[in-house]
Amino acid sequence: MKIAYTASVMLILAGTGPLTAQQPIPPKASLEIDVPDIVAEVKAAFERYEHAVVTNDAAILDETFRDDPRTIRYGQADIEYGFKEIEAFRARSRGPGPRTLSRTVITTFGRDFAVASTLVHRAGVAGKVGRQQQTWVRFPEGWRVVAAHVSTIDEPK
Repeated sequence: MKIAYTASVMLILAGTGPLTAQQPIPPKASLEIDVPDIVAEVKAAFERYEHAVVTNDAAILDETFRDDPRTIRYGQADIEYGFKEIEAFRARSRGPGPRTLSRTVITTFGRDFAVASTLVHRAGVAGKVGRQQQTWVRFPEGWRVVAAHVSTIDEPK
């Protein structure tokens, strides 16, 4: 799928204000969405992260997040701004143990940006559903999460 954009884009990064050198998207630029090989790359990174979550592999969990003060994670009962806070959270966290994912959607935009969204179900937690969403960006060192959100709600009826 291709989408044509004709407007300029200005990025605002958390705590930094507008970027000093904005790059507008050229008129009628084309952005490929869900290129199969890129979706497969992000899916592999997402699955590696998920395995690390359930096995509490702190090294892989830390490696998955971009080592940058602008990386953000909103957890169930925690908020981390910057990689150092995320790393400190992981050091004291024990991981959730077994869980089942459903309705996982990975959408890629171009070759270097993606969003992964999934529902999380845990045995013994009847009537609740978790939601997990991550923003992934390809850097020279590989795919990294730059923003994440985790929350739980009552199971929709």
